[in-house]
Amino acid sequence: MVSADFTLEDQQDVLVCGIDEVGRGPLAGPVVAACVYIPPEVRAMPFISEVKDSKKLSWKKLETLYGEITAHCTYGIAEVAPAEIDEINILQASLRAMERAYVAIDMTMGHALIDGNKLPRNLPCPATAVVKGDSKSKSIAAASIVAKYTRDKIMHTLAEKHSHYGWESNVGYPSKAHLAGIDVHGITDHHRKSYAPIKNFIAFGTTQKQT
Repeated sequence: MVSADFTLEDQQDVLVCGIDEVGRGPLAGPVVAACVYIPPEVRAMPFISEVKDSKKLSWKKLETLYGEITAHCTYGIAEVAPAEIDEINILQASLRAMERAYVAIDMTMGHALIDGNKLPRNLPCPATAVVKGDSKSKSIAAASIVAKYTRDKIMHTLAEKHSHYGWESNVGYPSKAHLAGIDVHGITDHHRKSYAPIKNFIAFGTTQKQT
């Protein structure tokens, strides 16, 4: 099994950061991106061995690694809100969040490793798209952890004000509880109106596809 390491970073003779985004699939909440640079002296720290694809981590481990990464690495975080997602579509919103995360790192990088198969157009440095990058690059994996923890926390906070949708557990994804909550209680300003279940609700009063 392939595990994330620094092979891709070490192919460059410049400072290399990893960029990843989280939240393309949810019906509600922002898409969040993070950019992380892991300094050479941090690579040997014990927590680095546990840095991997954020989807494979428990909440407790995600929280712990977020704390370690943000304490020892240089990072930037950015988000694109639902209204902007609806305006430009989720792919462009994801790329824009990545661009903003790079700006937020506030450090000049020589190269960026981007999770996925598409590159943001407005990065000021050369970049490489890495399919399944969070399982190949430690820098991308670290970015995925920072982005996921940040976004999940946003949704947990929103769940306190909007208790009908189960966001504390589904973080905005289209679970049965989330869809049922929409059908009974309607939508919020945090819902993405360009997504099919929300469009269905606006048109027909139900999230279910009409035949």
